Amino acid sequence: MSRFSARALWDRLFEDMKNGKFEAGKATLRLKMDMQSGNPYMWDPVAYRVVHKAHVRTGDKWVIYPTYDFSHCLTDSLENITHSLCTTEFKLAREAYYWVCDAAEVYKPVQWEYGRLNITNTVLSKRKLQKLVSEKIVSGWDDPRIYTIEALRRRGFPPKAINTFCERLGITTANTTIPVEMLEACVRDELNATAVRAKVVLNPIKVTITNYPADKIEDRTYPKVPSEPAKGVHTVPFTNTIYIDASDFRDEDAPDYYRLAPGKEVGLARAYNITCQRVIREPNGKIVEIQATYDPANTRKPQAYIHWVAHCPTRQSPVPVEVRLYNPLFKSRNPDENPGGFLADINPNSLEVIPAALADISVLGAKVTFGGRRDWRTCRRGQSG
Repeated sequence: MSRFSARALWDRLFEDMKNGKFEAGKATLRLKMDMQSGNPYMWDPVAYRVVHKAHVRTGDKWVIYPTYDFSHCLTDSLENITHSLCTTEFKLAREAYYWVCDAAEVYKPVQWEYGRLNITNTVLSKRKLQKLVSEKIVSGWDDPRIYTIEALRRRGFPPKAINTFCERLGITTANTTIPVEMLEACVRDELNATAVRAKVVLNPIKVTITNYPADKIEDRTYPKVPSEPAKGVHTVPFTNTIYIDASDFRDEDAPDYYRLAPGKEVGLARAYNITCQRVIREPNGKIVEIQATYDPANTRKPQAYIHWVAHCPTRQSPVPVEVRLYNPLFKSRNPDENPGGFLADINPNSLEVIPAALADISVLGAKVTFGGRRDWRTCRRGQSG
């Protein structure tokens, strides 16, 4: 067969592939590199294959798709990427990366390989993440319980915190597993310095201060960012009816318990000291109301301060909100070590939704934003919301 007739045959077969005349797996277009090379990446890698599946953007327009090994070097070139960074398993692929760019006579970026970064209590493999998404174990690629860029942005991880984490790790070609606490520490440090605070009562208990005037509304302030006074303060109302969190009250006091209990005094953050005088309950034992008295002069320093939200309809307080508490998605630090596989290690309590929490009026007008600042609707247990 002449060179011309062979080329015509190849062109026709490729057109047939493009026009959907082949079933998936029945035909591929391969690159003729170097069959004598000791590098298997340089033999005859697949460049195009047939996929009869609708694309998220182009629909059914195409049934042939380029492979990663063929396309990513050309995409890097077209996007003027200076350095293509990848993990060490692609070290052998570097020769083929350069070969394709040279054969296409296009600009050739530099490929650098680094060791794969793993983080405890999660999985970072795209294949495993796809499994979590497809089986609806998580809500999508931006679910805050996973560690994609979209998910970290939605969870409120500041870009600076992620950069700090990477800087502290340094660069290595060895595969490493980093404790997730190291990443969370970087995030916590950044949020402590930049995040605007808001007070939220997750499980509200009504408290009536019986000796505080029923018609009195008093303004109280607390800093938006404690470490940055210049960023201003929130002003919230204080009245004779407030809400505290159920975790801040206990029926029986103890030497190591410093919050509210019957007959005990505790401080309300940036307000007054109150003393529990009476607990009103439903027949089933559920607390309906706590009646307390306050000390106008705050004559004693309390052992602890608890946060609160005032009942003040004229000031639109409190604000009903839904809060989502995110815990680790997996029960163990290395999910892959579970004999049943990583899916058998899923933590069934990784997401707790509290539909009827109460927030102070500082959240009025807040917008849902991702990146740079946190979505105030979503917070992780143990961190400010």
